[in-house]
Amino acid sequence: MSSVLEIEGLEACYGRSQALFGIDLKIESGEMVTLLGRNGMGKTTTVRSIVGLLPATRGNVRFFGKSILGQGADRIGRAGIGLVPEGRQIFPNLTVRENLLAWASNRSANPNPWVLERVFEFFPSLQQRQHNMGNQLSGGEQQMLAIGRVLMTNPHLMILDEATEGLAPLVRQEIWRCLVALNQAGLALLVIDKYVKALVEIADRHYIIERGRIQWQGDSAQLTAQPELWHRYLGV
Repeated sequence: MSSVLEIEGLEACYGRSQALFGIDLKIESGEMVTLLGRNGMGKTTTVRSIVGLLPATRGNVRFFGKSILGQGADRIGRAGIGLVPEGRQIFPNLTVRENLLAWASNRSANPNPWVLERVFEFFPSLQQRQHNMGNQLSGGEQQMLAIGRVLMTNPHLMILDEATEGLAPLVRQEIWRCLVALNQAGLALLVIDKYVKALVEIADRHYIIERGRIQWQGDSAQLTAQPELWHRYLGV
Protein backbone atom coordinates (compact mmCIF):
# COMPACT_ATOMS: atom_id res chain seq x y z
CA MET A 1 0.00 0.00 0.00
CA SER A 2 1.13 3.53 -0.76
CA SER A 3 0.79 6.28 1.82
CA VAL A 4 -2.06 8.69 1.13
CA LEU A 5 -1.15 10.94 4.06
CA GLU A 6 2.04 11.03 6.09
CA ILE A 7 2.61 13.45 8.96
CA GLU A 8 6.03 13.73 10.54
CA GLY A 9 7.00 15.79 13.59
CA LEU A 10 4.09 18.19 13.18
CA GLU A 11 3.99 21.13 15.57
CA ALA A 12 1.49 23.98 15.68
CA CYS A 13 0.68 26.92 17.93
CA TYR A 14 -2.16 29.26 18.77
CA GLY A 15 -0.29 32.49 19.28
CA ARG A 16 2.41 31.76 21.86
CA SER A 17 0.68 28.63 23.12
CA GLN A 18 1.97 25.43 21.54
CA ALA A 19 -0.80 22.93 20.78
CA LEU A 20 0.90 20.10 18.87
CA PHE A 21 4.20 18.50 19.83
CA GLY A 22 5.72 16.32 17.10
CA ILE A 23 2.68 14.52 15.72
CA ASP A 24 3.45 11.45 13.58
CA LEU A 25 0.56 9.84 11.71
CA LYS A 26 0.16 7.83 8.53
CA ILE A 27 -2.77 6.68 6.43
CA GLU A 28 -2.24 4.08 3.73
CA SER A 29 -4.32 3.69 0.61
CA GLY A 30 -7.71 2.18 1.40
CA GLU A 31 -7.37 2.52 5.18
CA MET A 32 -9.80 3.85 7.73
CA VAL A 33 -7.80 5.40 10.58
CA THR A 34 -9.07 7.11 13.73
CA LEU A 35 -7.65 9.88 15.88
CA LEU A 36 -8.93 9.44 19.43
CA GLY A 37 -8.69 11.50 22.59
CA ARG A 38 -10.62 13.53 25.09
CA ASN A 39 -11.86 17.02 24.26
CA GLY A 40 -9.15 19.65 24.02
CA MET A 41 -6.30 17.21 23.45
CA GLY A 42 -5.42 18.31 19.90
CA LYS A 43 -7.61 16.33 17.53
CA THR A 44 -9.22 19.26 15.74
CA THR A 45 -5.95 21.19 15.82
CA THR A 46 -4.29 18.30 14.00
CA VAL A 47 -7.03 18.33 11.39
CA ARG A 48 -6.79 22.09 10.95
CA SER A 49 -3.04 21.77 10.40
CA ILE A 50 -3.52 19.01 7.82
CA VAL A 51 -6.01 20.96 5.72
CA GLY A 52 -4.19 24.29 5.89
CA LEU A 53 -6.48 26.16 8.28
CA LEU A 54 -3.74 26.45 10.93
CA PRO A 55 -0.12 26.99 9.87
CA ALA A 56 2.32 24.42 11.22
CA THR A 57 5.46 25.70 12.89
CA ARG A 58 7.54 22.58 12.35
CA GLY A 59 7.37 19.15 10.73
CA ASN A 60 5.89 18.04 7.45
CA VAL A 61 2.62 16.86 5.91
CA ARG A 62 2.86 14.80 2.72
CA PHE A 63 -0.06 13.84 0.51
CA PHE A 64 0.82 11.00 -1.86
CA GLY A 65 4.47 11.73 -1.15
CA LYS A 66 4.34 15.46 -1.92
CA SER A 67 4.60 18.07 0.82
CA ILE A 68 1.49 20.20 1.25
CA LEU A 69 2.83 22.07 4.27
CA GLY A 70 2.18 25.79 4.00
CA GLN A 71 -0.34 25.49 1.20
CA GLY A 72 -3.70 27.18 1.51
CA ALA A 73 -6.84 25.28 2.42
CA ASP A 74 -8.31 25.80 -1.05
CA ARG A 75 -5.29 24.30 -2.77
CA ILE A 76 -5.20 21.33 -0.37
CA GLY A 77 -8.89 20.73 -1.00
CA ARG A 78 -8.33 20.78 -4.75
CA ALA A 79 -5.50 18.27 -4.31
CA GLY A 80 -8.00 15.74 -3.00
CA ILE A 81 -8.44 16.10 0.78
CA GLY A 82 -12.06 16.60 1.80
CA LEU A 83 -13.09 17.74 5.28
CA VAL A 84 -16.42 17.07 6.97
CA PRO A 85 -16.01 19.66 9.73
CA GLU A 86 -17.23 19.55 13.29
CA GLY A 87 -20.71 21.05 13.37
CA ARG A 88 -21.31 20.15 9.68
CA GLN A 89 -21.29 23.79 8.50
CA ILE A 90 -23.65 23.31 5.59
CA PHE A 91 -25.20 26.36 3.94
CA PRO A 92 -28.55 26.85 5.73
CA ASN A 93 -29.99 29.17 3.09
CA LEU A 94 -29.30 26.80 0.16
CA THR A 95 -31.32 23.72 -0.75
CA VAL A 96 -29.87 20.24 -0.40
CA ARG A 97 -29.39 20.13 -4.17
CA GLU A 98 -27.65 23.52 -4.22
CA ASN A 99 -25.38 22.55 -1.30
CA LEU A 100 -24.20 19.54 -3.29
CA LEU A 101 -23.84 21.18 -6.70
CA ALA A 102 -21.86 24.08 -5.23
CA TRP A 103 -18.98 21.66 -4.52
CA ALA A 104 -19.14 19.50 -7.65
CA SER A 105 -15.78 18.73 -9.29
CA ASN A 106 -13.74 15.78 -10.45
CA ARG A 107 -10.18 17.03 -10.36
CA SER A 108 -8.98 13.55 -9.35
CA ALA A 109 -10.27 12.19 -12.68
CA ASN A 110 -12.29 9.51 -10.90
CA PRO A 111 -13.51 7.11 -13.62
CA ASN A 112 -16.70 6.57 -11.60
CA PRO A 113 -17.16 10.05 -10.16
CA TRP A 114 -19.47 11.13 -7.40
CA VAL A 115 -22.16 13.16 -9.11
CA LEU A 116 -25.54 14.31 -7.83
CA GLU A 117 -27.38 11.14 -8.86
CA ARG A 118 -24.80 8.89 -7.21
CA VAL A 119 -24.94 10.85 -3.94
CA PHE A 120 -28.74 10.63 -3.99
CA GLU A 121 -28.50 6.88 -4.55
CA PHE A 122 -26.11 6.60 -1.60
CA PHE A 123 -28.26 8.84 0.62
CA PRO A 124 -31.91 8.33 -0.48
CA SER A 125 -33.19 10.67 2.25
CA LEU A 126 -31.26 13.53 0.64
CA GLN A 127 -32.97 12.88 -2.67
CA GLN A 128 -36.34 13.04 -0.92
CA ARG A 129 -35.36 16.34 0.71
CA GLN A 130 -33.41 17.80 -2.22
CA HIS A 131 -35.56 20.92 -2.42
CA ASN A 132 -35.51 21.60 1.33
CA MET A 133 -33.24 24.27 2.73
CA GLY A 134 -30.24 23.16 4.75
CA ASN A 135 -31.70 24.48 7.99
CA GLN A 136 -34.83 22.37 7.48
CA LEU A 137 -32.95 19.08 7.82
CA SER A 138 -32.51 16.92 10.89
CA GLY A 139 -29.05 16.57 12.42
CA GLY A 140 -28.54 13.21 10.75
CA GLU A 141 -29.62 14.54 7.36
CA GLN A 142 -27.28 17.50 7.77
CA GLN A 143 -24.39 15.14 8.45
CA MET A 144 -25.28 13.08 5.39
CA LEU A 145 -25.36 16.32 3.39
CA ALA A 146 -21.94 17.32 4.76
CA ILE A 147 -20.54 13.94 3.71
CA GLY A 148 -22.25 14.12 0.33
CA ARG A 149 -20.87 17.61 -0.23
CA VAL A 150 -17.34 16.27 0.23
CA LEU A 151 -18.03 13.27 -2.00
CA MET A 152 -19.03 15.69 -4.78
CA THR A 153 -15.40 16.89 -4.81
CA ASN A 154 -14.26 13.29 -5.50
CA PRO A 155 -11.54 13.26 -2.81
CA HIS A 156 -8.77 10.73 -2.27
CA LEU A 157 -8.99 11.24 1.50
CA MET A 158 -11.99 12.20 3.61
CA ILE A 159 -11.50 13.58 7.13
CA LEU A 160 -14.48 13.58 9.49
CA ASP A 161 -14.18 15.71 12.63
CA GLU A 162 -16.67 14.49 15.27
CA ALA A 163 -18.37 12.23 12.77
CA THR A 164 -21.51 11.46 14.78
CA GLU A 165 -21.60 14.21 17.40
CA GLY A 166 -25.10 14.91 18.68
CA LEU A 167 -26.77 12.22 16.58
CA ALA A 168 -29.30 9.64 17.79
CA PRO A 169 -28.05 6.04 18.12
CA LEU A 170 -29.86 4.77 15.02
CA VAL A 171 -28.53 7.66 12.96
CA ARG A 172 -25.01 6.99 14.24
CA GLN A 173 -25.32 3.41 13.03
CA GLU A 174 -26.35 4.67 9.59
CA ILE A 175 -23.33 6.98 9.43
CA TRP A 176 -21.02 4.09 10.42
CA ARG A 177 -22.59 1.95 7.69
CA CYS A 178 -21.97 4.68 5.14
CA LEU A 179 -18.34 5.10 6.18
CA VAL A 180 -17.72 1.36 5.89
CA ALA A 181 -19.24 1.36 2.41
CA LEU A 182 -17.09 4.29 1.32
CA ASN A 183 -13.97 2.67 2.73
CA GLN A 184 -14.76 -0.63 1.03
CA ALA A 185 -15.09 1.31 -2.22
CA GLY A 186 -11.48 2.46 -1.77
CA LEU A 187 -11.77 5.86 -0.09
CA ALA A 188 -9.19 6.52 2.63
CA LEU A 189 -10.70 7.93 5.82
CA LEU A 190 -9.49 9.73 8.93
CA VAL A 191 -12.26 9.65 11.53
CA ILE A 192 -12.49 11.57 14.78
CA ASP A 193 -15.25 10.56 17.17
CA LYS A 194 -15.79 9.47 20.77
CA TYR A 195 -17.62 6.19 20.17
CA VAL A 196 -14.62 3.91 20.53
CA LYS A 197 -16.61 0.68 20.67
CA ALA A 198 -18.04 1.36 17.23
CA LEU A 199 -14.74 2.55 15.79
CA VAL A 200 -12.77 -0.56 16.77
CA GLU A 201 -15.28 -2.59 14.76
CA ILE A 202 -14.96 -0.62 11.53
CA ALA A 203 -11.52 1.04 11.44
CA ASP A 204 -8.13 -0.47 10.62
CA ARG A 205 -5.82 1.49 12.90
CA HIS A 206 -6.03 4.03 15.69
CA TYR A 207 -3.99 6.88 17.15
CA ILE A 208 -4.56 8.23 20.65
CA ILE A 209 -3.61 11.86 21.28
CA GLU A 210 -3.22 13.58 24.63
CA ARG A 211 -2.07 17.14 25.20
CA GLY A 212 -0.85 17.47 21.64
CA ARG A 213 1.21 14.27 21.59
CA ILE A 214 0.51 10.84 20.13
CA GLN A 215 0.55 8.50 23.12
CA TRP A 216 -0.36 5.22 21.41
CA GLN A 217 -0.99 3.72 18.00
CA GLY A 218 -2.09 0.29 16.88
CA ASP A 219 -4.77 -1.75 15.18
CA SER A 220 -8.26 -2.58 16.42
CA ALA A 221 -7.24 -5.93 17.91
CA GLN A 222 -4.50 -4.27 19.93
CA LEU A 223 -6.80 -1.50 21.15
CA THR A 224 -9.52 -3.98 22.10
CA ALA A 225 -6.98 -6.02 24.06
CA GLN A 226 -5.89 -3.00 26.13
CA PRO A 227 -8.99 -1.62 27.88
CA GLU A 228 -6.74 0.30 30.26
CA LEU A 229 -5.97 2.66 27.38
CA TRP A 230 -9.65 3.47 27.07
CA HIS A 231 -9.81 4.53 30.70
CA ARG A 232 -6.47 6.33 30.77
CA TYR A 233 -6.82 8.39 27.61
CA LEU A 234 -10.42 8.23 26.42
CA GLY A 235 -12.54 8.38 29.54
CA VAL A 236 -14.52 5.29 28.49
